[in-house]
Amino acid sequence: MSFDVMKSLRTGLIGSVFLAASSFATLAQETLKIGGLGPLSGGGTSWGLAAQRGMDLAISDLNAAGGITAGGKTYKLELVFYDDLYSAQGGKAAAERLVHQDKIKYIVGPVGSPPALAAISVTNPAKVIALTNGYAPGVLKNDAPDPYNFRLYNTNLEFGPPIIKWIRENLKDVKKIALLAPNDAVGQAVAKPLAEDYKKEGFEVILDFFERGTKEFTPLILRMMAQKVDAFEFDGNSPGDAGLMLKQIRQAGFRGKVFQIGGPAVDEIIEIAGPASEGFMTYDFVDWDMPKAKALREAYQAKYGKGIISPFMPAFYHGVYLMAEAIKRADSIETDKVRTAMEKIDGFDIGIYGPVKWIGKETYGVNRQLMMQYFFSEVKGGKIVKIKKFTP
Repeated sequence: MSFDVMKSLRTGLIGSVFLAASSFATLAQETLKIGGLGPLSGGGTSWGLAAQRGMDLAISDLNAAGGITAGGKTYKLELVFYDDLYSAQGGKAAAERLVHQDKIKYIVGPVGSPPALAAISVTNPAKVIALTNGYAPGVLKNDAPDPYNFRLYNTNLEFGPPIIKWIRENLKDVKKIALLAPNDAVGQAVAKPLAEDYKKEGFEVILDFFERGTKEFTPLILRMMAQKVDAFEFDGNSPGDAGLMLKQIRQAGFRGKVFQIGGPAVDEIIEIAGPASEGFMTYDFVDWDMPKAKALREAYQAKYGKGIISPFMPAFYHGVYLMAEAIKRADSIETDKVRTAMEKIDGFDIGIYGPVKWIGKETYGVNRQLMMQYFFSEVKGGKIVKIKKFTP
């Protein structure tokens, strides 16, 4: 055999090896769909958009870094996100679509208790891992015998008592509080424990309810003011409702304190209430001065513009990374294995919140409640000023 023939054969063999390796690499990278749920319409729209955009940014960053490797395969992530209408019916319908039609095994969301409670009734039986939001205790303390759901961040059961204690120690003029909540099972489940936490610190609490969808809160506000309350508390109301209530409270002539020891939405509330938001005090959990948070804010603004950034955006960004971390540690995409790996994650930190940890055994029966640092903030001069930091 001539040298030229041998060289030609050798070159062809090497080329075939490279072609096979290239084909293997292409085949090895598969697609792993991550489901998302949140309100893209109605009063909670800003929350849903924030959730969707946070997940989108996280998936883009993970894919740019090479995706997720598990079980000898590399996965490119793909987001499938549906509107849950911020309702139980919408949450269940959207979850059923993700689970039964799209065959998705990993979901981040929904935002809010009504859709979250409905969604986990679909995800748990299907052995789908869900990182949910929603303050209702039933989100974690549910009837599923072998649950697959975790809660994405702190609830008022965790952050409420420390903040209320701070209020008692620092706002001496506040004695009597009006607490406003939606008149449904979820609203009552969230508001009543918060009212009890206030009472334990010696406050007098007047709890009253309104129908979801209400836009005119003035009659309720005036009824509360007639009882000589010192402060109003918005609990976990959506930013649309809370912003309207705050505006109407100030228009009614109330000059006392207004709190929200509930859903973090101060930017949206400022936008709705305008100058009426001055002095508003709220729970918050994002420190935009952290380097990773700054970089995330810049990436968000580059893609979506320099409008308001809801705290839910980094929460859902973090949720995708938490899900990816559990998959990598499990070295598998089987949800039983990933669930076990998720339960063991402690001190996880991608630079937005600092180290986080799972708690909840005493309150919910399972350590599935994510706990992170948080703040009590106040609107001063139209800006959000952090007045107290709490660490887990």
